[in-house]
Amino acid sequence: MAEGPRSAKSIAAVPEALLYRLEWRALKRLSGVRGGDFRTMARGSGIDVTDIRAYEPYDDVRHIDWNVTARLDEPHVREYLEDRDLTAWLLLDRSSSMSFGPADRGKDIVLIELSVALARMLTRGGNRVGAMLYDEGKPEVIPAAASRDHVLRLAHRLLQESAPSQEETDLAPQLLRTASMLKRRSLVFLISDFIVRDGWQRPLGSLAQRHEVVVIRLADRREEELPDVGTIWVQDAETGEQMLLDTSDTRFREQYRQAAQLRERDLTQDVRRTGAHLHTVWTDDDLADALVKMARMQRGTR
Repeated sequence: MAEGPRSAKSIAAVPEALLYRLEWRALKRLSGVRGGDFRTMARGSGIDVTDIRAYEPYDDVRHIDWNVTARLDEPHVREYLEDRDLTAWLLLDRSSSMSFGPADRGKDIVLIELSVALARMLTRGGNRVGAMLYDEGKPEVIPAAASRDHVLRLAHRLLQESAPSQEETDLAPQLLRTASMLKRRSLVFLISDFIVRDGWQRPLGSLAQRHEVVVIRLADRREEELPDVGTIWVQDAETGEQMLLDTSDTRFREQYRQAAQLRERDLTQDVRRTGAHLHTVWTDDDLADALVKMARMQRGTR
């Protein structure tokens, strides 16, 4: 479903204004969060043990030192010297369905803010960040770099309108291209609403075997539970198909809700089977809170 065309440029006059706003409203707030919550978002894994400390919630249970735990009668974990030489890639869904949501904060706007915030957070630590923008056909590749100017160039590109498409998004070929392009282990963020053709599961699993893959699903509450607004015309943003819906029908709204829950359950199971990590960010989420939650969950799964 879509609400009609909207310019993503309404969220910021220029890329500099967007990045400045994110640095002050989101990244500055994150600076007060314990560094341990974010370091695994920007580092690779290591093998050299540097310290032993008491176990904390979200720590990886595989790092528990059982000898120390038995001796002190309290769980302790090993800390490792982690590899900082890591390149991150943002795989960004720019398809038509991403335009759905409130006029001032659709999924496409959340994608822009999240992508720029992640890029700046990673580059501040000296990590290189690249991006691949896809809708239909061959994705546009923005080479990886590690500077604030590079993040500004990424923001400038994302603020430009994407070409509309009347075809259902196909993730599979994009993931296969990504896997063939990345020659060394990388941190990969796949950001999409997953209103896509089936068949992406196996390519994502292949990508996750060699790289650390973080899947971020962008969603709007109205995609999960239809509000009672009477009889309305809706249009599929991917295919252009239109239909008349009676949202005042209680039974129809319940069927809609159950179908949405089923899609979410299937997506969660499919991503889990690939070995990637799944997070959902809603259009009404606070960006800083969403990043903190994401980082802490990553810390636990690692």
